[in-house]
Amino acid sequence: MRHPIVTIELSNGKQIVCELYPEEAPNTVNSFLYLARLGCFDGHTVERLVPGYVADMSFTAFGREEAKYLIPYEAQTHGFPNHLEVVPGTIAMGGYENGIAGGEFFFPLAEDPRLGFHYPAFGKVIEGMEEIRRWDSLEVRPVEIHLGPGVTVTAPVEPIVLKKVRVETFGEEYPPPARLEGAELPENWH
Repeated sequence: MRHPIVTIELSNGKQIVCELYPEEAPNTVNSFLYLARLGCFDGHTVERLVPGYVADMSFTAFGREEAKYLIPYEAQTHGFPNHLEVVPGTIAMGGYENGIAGGEFFFPLAEDPRLGFHYPAFGKVIEGMEEIRRWDSLEVRPVEIHLGPGVTVTAPVEPIVLKKVRVETFGEEYPPPARLEGAELPENWH
């Protein structure tokens, strides 16, 4: 079985290509592929950029009703046997106290003990790391939103737009994700 390949086309003409690892985080991969096929990421502007830490694609479930669900953590610190550490060169899923966001993925910009195995990494960047590294030096502006104690929210002054996200699954079928039923959704999604 070949791993799914994701191509993120950016509005500046650059692209980021990731190889996803369903054997490390199967439901997380299912969630990402599900939302990508629905077009939930297309045309979305990167909402949070914290130089020296992370580039979060969204903290609003991409502003899409289809993306407003939670799935269980598939990370070591939550007892899941995921061996991918969240370090530069990986793609990971963001998290909340009551589960993880259904599709709010991010790219780590540095090794940081707050990341490590605390979030589910679900793939590796195979092309476009130079573009992600460029983001680490971009000018940012503060964003007035409360995401929890100690959470810094800044966004790039010059927007980074995910023009189109394409997936190649090489004929493999990936089901919709298993969701946490009855979980309270984050306030910032409303």
